Amino acid sequence: MSRQPVVAGQFYPASASQLRVMIEKMVDDTAEKEDVIGLVSPHAGYVYSGPVAGAVISRVKFKDTFIILGPNHTGRGKPLSIMTQGKWQTPLGDVEIDAELAQHLMSITHHLQEDVAAHQFEHSIEVQLPFLQYFKPDIKIVPITLSFAGIDVYKEIGKEIARATSDTGREVVLMASSDMTHYEPQDTAEKKDRQAIDAILRLDEDELFRRVEEQNITMCGVAPVASLIAAAKELGATSAELVKYQTSGDTSGDYSAVVGYAGIIIKAIARHPLVQLAKNSVETYVNTGEVIAPPEELTPEMKQKAGVFVSLHRFGELRGCIGTFEPTQPNVAGEIISNAVSSATRDPRFPPVAPEELADLEYSVDVLTAPKPVKGKKGLDPKKYGIIVECGFRRGLLLPDLEGVDTVDEQIDICRMKASIDSSEPIKLYQFEVKRYK
Repeated sequence: MSRQPVVAGQFYPASASQLRVMIEKMVDDTAEKEDVIGLVSPHAGYVYSGPVAGAVISRVKFKDTFIILGPNHTGRGKPLSIMTQGKWQTPLGDVEIDAELAQHLMSITHHLQEDVAAHQFEHSIEVQLPFLQYFKPDIKIVPITLSFAGIDVYKEIGKEIARATSDTGREVVLMASSDMTHYEPQDTAEKKDRQAIDAILRLDEDELFRRVEEQNITMCGVAPVASLIAAAKELGATSAELVKYQTSGDTSGDYSAVVGYAGIIIKAIARHPLVQLAKNSVETYVNTGEVIAPPEELTPEMKQKAGVFVSLHRFGELRGCIGTFEPTQPNVAGEIISNAVSSATRDPRFPPVAPEELADLEYSVDVLTAPKPVKGKKGLDPKKYGIIVECGFRRGLLLPDLEGVDTVDEQIDICRMKASIDSSEPIKLYQFEVKRYK
């Protein structure tokens, strides 16, 4: 069976050459490709959602097969359906269904049913295909549409998908096709979408489903995303990242009734032991009030003595940063534990981290070399060296390679401000380097 395109010439150009040119403008061929387990991508007309779809797919290191879960907008066919053989046609050519994987999934599922009608006029999967073909013309897919059911059913489908990929040894990428809030004012849509995105970033499909229902978030692909999260966690997912968010208003200029679009990647991250120690320190202290002991077996990096800064970020924004210029603990492990707790609870710029924020935090650990005195600004480099500005007992420190800090003069001014050193007062300068762990 060859499934014909139904929105070519509407959602995207029907001409192969025009379609390729349009996609080329929406993707980033220079983006660093990552091993992802899954992603969320929107499915509106390319002029509206294409920049988000292009941004998120540009980050993905391709594998041979994409399992694509989309909502059923038409109401046709079986509510939980799969196609296990055939091809999908687009202006860029045919996309073959991975029959072996799809048929194995069909043999173990308790919910999915073989059905063509549900897919025949549904656009949510179709609009993803040209983006996939642009990067990998011989890509294979397993198309699945999900309609009304309960969260437990969606989770079971996700686990069945994970089992089928493991059973067959397939290297796959999971994709959920979904737009976000529909036809609400920009500020309302952004507020609601942030709630849904937050649950996705936590990899919490139950919370996503609850928020969508309780807050009436008109996210059409909540079922595909719930199944995606369940499958991804079975396959080892540990984190998610929002790549891009925008609304139809960003294209049309009309913000009175917008549709939201989010591009999200889901991946498994092996944290460096220093970063994991910082994370464990914060989570234990915030949840119990207890300071953890250093690990019984220290890694080589933990055994040395050095100044350490621990930084916390939430949704890309700084959430806390505290550190020591020089060692104050017996080793780096102790330094990390102390400063991680301080970053979460004692940074005067922020309130203490609350338990409900923990799932959203990202951590980085900077281990400092011993400061060296320098004469003047020559040889300093804000991307390579951090600096310490000293006047008597007052000292201000700034880490290297910070966004928005591009010159040595900016570094010095910020350090003066931190240490309450007036611009007319004489100073001593020190430089240091850091090894940054994320």
